[in-house]
Amino acid sequence: MAVSNYSLKVNRRLLDPSFESYRLSLEPIPTYNVELDAAVAEVKLKDSQYTLDHVRAFGMYNYLHLDPWYEDSVFFVDCKGRVLNLTVTLDTALGKPIEVFHMSSDHTTCEDRLCASLSFISATWASLSDGAGRLYLLRTSMRRENRSLKWEPMFSEEMGEPFTILHSISHVQAGVHSMEVLLLRIQKDPSSDSDAKGSGYSVSLEWITVSNTAEQGQEKKYKVRKRKVLRGKSVPHYAALEPQGKGLMVASEKPFVFTHVDGALLEQPAAQAMEMESSTDPIYFWQQTIEDITVSVRMPEGITKDDVLFKLSMENVSVGVQGFAPLLEGQLHAPVDPEASAWIIKDEKSLEVTLQKRSEGPMWPELLTGGDRRGEFLMSEEQTALLHERLTYLTTEDMNANPDKDKPPCNAQELEDCDGFPEDSSNLTRFDGESLKPTHVVNLGSHQYLFTVDLNPSEMPSFCLRHDVDALLWQPRPDQPSNMWEHIATFNALGYVQASKRDKKFATCPPNFSYAALGECLRRVFIYRQPSPVDTVLFNRMQGRQVGQVAKQQVASLESNNIVLGFRATNERLFVLTSNNLFVLKINN
Repeated sequence: MAVSNYSLKVNRRLLDPSFESYRLSLEPIPTYNVELDAAVAEVKLKDSQYTLDHVRAFGMYNYLHLDPWYEDSVFFVDCKGRVLNLTVTLDTALGKPIEVFHMSSDHTTCEDRLCASLSFISATWASLSDGAGRLYLLRTSMRRENRSLKWEPMFSEEMGEPFTILHSISHVQAGVHSMEVLLLRIQKDPSSDSDAKGSGYSVSLEWITVSNTAEQGQEKKYKVRKRKVLRGKSVPHYAALEPQGKGLMVASEKPFVFTHVDGALLEQPAAQAMEMESSTDPIYFWQQTIEDITVSVRMPEGITKDDVLFKLSMENVSVGVQGFAPLLEGQLHAPVDPEASAWIIKDEKSLEVTLQKRSEGPMWPELLTGGDRRGEFLMSEEQTALLHERLTYLTTEDMNANPDKDKPPCNAQELEDCDGFPEDSSNLTRFDGESLKPTHVVNLGSHQYLFTVDLNPSEMPSFCLRHDVDALLWQPRPDQPSNMWEHIATFNALGYVQASKRDKKFATCPPNFSYAALGECLRRVFIYRQPSPVDTVLFNRMQGRQVGQVAKQQVASLESNNIVLGFRATNERLFVLTSNNLFVLKINN
């Protein structure tokens, strides 16, 4: 199955080019405080967990879990190993959180223990990790009607090294109930050494299938039926399973690839193996003149001409090794002359391809269409000198030597931190559940990931990306291959606003998109309400026109000096968890 390169299609009707700003509202947000009987089971990072990946996965973990099937019902795990639930019906009469499950105390002795994690599989099932390597699958009954009913463990098994749960789903086929659970681990790379580049750690995603099939003459029992492992070099921003377990979507800075199935090592295609071996080294390099293109492709050492697979047409190229997936494959940016092109093997470890352009003169911005990121363009010294000469007017030792010139120099002091974009670009990849190969790839470029949110329990989680100054919410549609990611909402200027919050820890939104919320590490919460009609007549003095809608910003300061550990939003309320308190903010009536 060939990989298809896609791009996210922005729905222009959901953008507001006339949006001006958020107006600060001094209207207080009603805030209610529930004091906890026992502290939240916070697990702080150890000295050995020093990488940025550890901070992203565990240091920034959201300890509060919202039940997507039953609004205004949140769960967390305390230091006594209890899973506690708070369901709000009346804000002024908040009760104490109710215990629904109690884990064994064995997990507290684990030296490499992580934070306990919870994921809701369906309206009547939940998955739970104790942070020490044990996975629970719990039958919860209908949680809204039976809030005080204890959850029943139907599956409890050690799954190896400690992990956190990223996502879980449930489905029934041919009378067999199956649950798919996605686990995250950060593991010491056994092949790394002190002199090697990188952190010495790799990221593992394990896709586990548990079913209740029975052997002949035996009672039905839930057992692990399948274990599939992906490995990569960065913690994914987003990872979720498709309904029915038909596929997996992962957004990350570094590529992921399936490496094991049920403990057996998969044979890696040459291109994927090279990417896993070195996440920084390109697979090929290319240069160009006005007449031709030269491509140097990295090959396995000791390669011979009989091992090489080379196909070239006027518009497409494919370079690979016998028995492996192509290292370089796709549609060329512009037509070439196949008869005037050639290839040779250099030093028995690289293949040099010369492509003759059919049209001399135009310089190619990319070798392959679709934004292939496995190669690197190299400029010649002459091209570098020419480019430097053309851009000299943009740089000067003076901050703004002559602002009246036709081409004034760029003043870096006019830029703010929130004008910048992340240096690393990410890819969003969809893997097929059967072949375990990528089928769709989106190059996210510099579209910064902001947050993930569950909007509809029957669909995959949505994710929010920064586009220019706005924040755009995307909903995966795996049943629509031609439009697999749909733009469903826009939060005006939120991309710019959130970048200015240096202490921001969490961001989220409710299912009705009425507001977006940002939470800092301590105390402060920012609410950004989307434009809504105003009751009074307002005029814009600068433009001399009537203002029909106003977007408001509100700020709440929590009465706690403890670090914020959890942050979840519903249509009416925002829940904020600290180590000893659970705050309920009434946002909408």
